[in-house]
Amino acid sequence: MTRKKKDDTADEFDREDFAELRTLTRKQVLDMLRRGETLEDADLRGLDLSGITFDGANLTNAKLGETNLQRASFRGATLVGASFWNANLREASFDGANLEEADFDYCNLDGVSFKDAKVKKAIFPVKRLSFEHVKRSVRTGERVRMEPIRHEDED
Repeated sequence: MTRKKKDDTADEFDREDFAELRTLTRKQVLDMLRRGETLEDADLRGLDLSGITFDGANLTNAKLGETNLQRASFRGATLVGASFWNANLREASFDGANLEEADFDYCNLDGVSFKDAKVKKAIFPVKRLSFEHVKRSVRTGERVRMEPIRHEDED
């Protein structure tokens, strides 16, 4: 992996190097958020990121599949094209977030709020959550409630 020298005291990864890093750790994610760095295209699959505040962060095209994001906050975040496939998002907040083309298929969205979020072309687990419930949450901030898993849905 190559590093670009910004100056003699600090190393900075270029975008291609960042893509090669694979999955970040919880500590790296927290450090990046604290510094206001982008998480665009980040691979965060399988991490426990429960309770973390991603408010205003750029997570465009981030991979968040099978991640524990219970009680996480994404208020005003940019999540265009992000994949949350099979993530635990129970009681998370996406108020004011841009979720266009985000993938929430197979996610636990129980107790999630979407007030004023942009959800154009987003994918939701329609067998357990109607799009009407999502639209009501966008309008009112009401937290969505998912239908229990039925045995025929387990396949």
